[in-house]
Formats: sequence, C-alpha cells, structure tokens
Amino acid sequence: MVFSFTKMQGLGNDFVVFDAIKQQIDLQQAQYRQIADRRFGIGCDQILLIERPRLADTEFHYRIFNADGSEVEQCGNGARCFARFVTDKGLTDHRQIPVGTAAGRIVLQLEDDGQVKVDMGLPLLDPPSIPMNAPHRATTYELKLPNETLSISAVSMGNPHAVLQVDSVEQTEVARLGPLIENHPDFPNRVNVGFMERLDTQHIKLRVYERGTGETLACGTGACAAVVAGRLLGILDRQVQVRLPGGELVVEWGGEGNPVVMSGPAETVFEGTIEL
Repeated sequence: MVFSFTKMQGLGNDFVVFDAIKQQIDLQQAQYRQIADRRFGIGCDQILLIERPRLADTEFHYRIFNADGSEVEQCGNGARCFARFVTDKGLTDHRQIPVGTAAGRIVLQLEDDGQVKVDMGLPLLDPPSIPMNAPHRATTYELKLPNETLSISAVSMGNPHAVLQVDSVEQTEVARLGPLIENHPDFPNRVNVGFMERLDTQHIKLRVYERGTGETLACGTGACAAVVAGRLLGILDRQVQVRLPGGELVVEWGGEGNPVVMSGPAETVFEGTIEL
C-alpha cells in the first residue's frame, strides 16, 4: 500500500508523521524500522501517528514509534511537531490543543512567534512509576556498571529518564555509557539517558541517548527530565535554557505538584508518499 507522510523536525530531532485519521495505518515493527532507516527508508528518529481521540477532553490521540520499531509513551519534540502538523493541515483551528498519549493527557499551545509550548504534565519520581528497581525514592541513585558505579537521577516524563551530571558533555563517553545505562536491569522498560552539564542556574548543556534510537540532536522529554533533576538537586532555577546539539529549548518547572512546561520550534521539512 502507498501511504502519505510528512517529514518534520524539532531542533534536528526528526520525525515521519502519518495522518492516521485520513488513512488507515496498521504497520508491523519491521515496517516502522524500514521507514526510519536512513539508507533504505525515509529516515528519522521516530515515527508519529495522528489518530482520533481516545481520551475524554482531547482532540487527538498521539502514538510514537522509535527507530527500532518499538512503541513508546511520550516524545516532547514530537509533540511540538504534532501541534504544527494538525494546525497546518487544518485538522484543528484551536491554538491550545489537548492531546491523548499512552502516558496520559498533554496540552499543546501555538505561540504568536511560531514557537510551540507543551504542558508535559507532572514528572513522576517514585521508582515504580518510572519504572525503576529501587527500594525507595531518592534524589540520586547508585547505578552499578561492570567497571564503575554512577550517580544518577531518575525521572519519568511519561517515559523513563536517567540523568547524569557531567563536567563536560563534549568529553563524556555518550556512545559507551548510553547503551549500558539504557539496558541496565534496574530499568525494566529500558531508559533514556541524559548527560547534563550545568553552566549556571539558568543554563545547561545536554546530550541524550534515547532508548531504541541512540543519541539524537535533541530530546524534549530529556530536557524536561534534566531540569527536574537539576531542580531537585538544588542547582537550577525555575526556568532553564537547555542547549542541545540541535538547538535550544526553554523548560520551566515550579517544583513538585506543578507541571513541566517546554517551549521550542517545530518545522515541516518535506512531504511525500511511501509504498510498504
């Protein structure tokens, strides 16, 4: 069958977006892998599906598939692209768009300057909710690797994140440590891994190794998780500029009991069709 798609990106984190309202999308894991393949497919970090709403008080449902074909709960950069897509395609005329995900309800808002603001909801910090194998909640956890022990923070932004504070993101061995932490047995659903360098209380640098994809140029939920971790460690202010390899996001968190709010760009790259 032939399917129409839109290629989009947010800070270089790129997506293939399918309107699953106007066309029936029922693909297998191998087909998602083929779409994401940068040599034999379209090429992307993740595939996004726009579906009819499933949850009350939402306009759409949002599904996310990693480059390895696995389905995940949430994606912040993808959420911004989702908002731009449904607006540009005339699927909604609202500036504030409630959307259902596997992790629950989120709210997307288009700003006058073209940026997209996403209310990502409350961060989850209790180990069973992340999920993480730990006896009780803590600000940091010791993670034992074959030849070293790391101190990490753990946060769920609808998907699980481990955050490490590092002296330099440029000198950190992301390619080595990322897979070891992603697949650590303490994280039964695997985990996204953020490497955070604090510049001052309002600025951090961040690299993210995403589960099922590898290192990406940007990760919205990873940026949110890093700011939450930094706030809990007492080293960051309420609003933080997050510098990722693909560009900058602004993340705001007022502390426990408050949602995390992320702002950044989203752009359409091209449109096309693919036969699967």
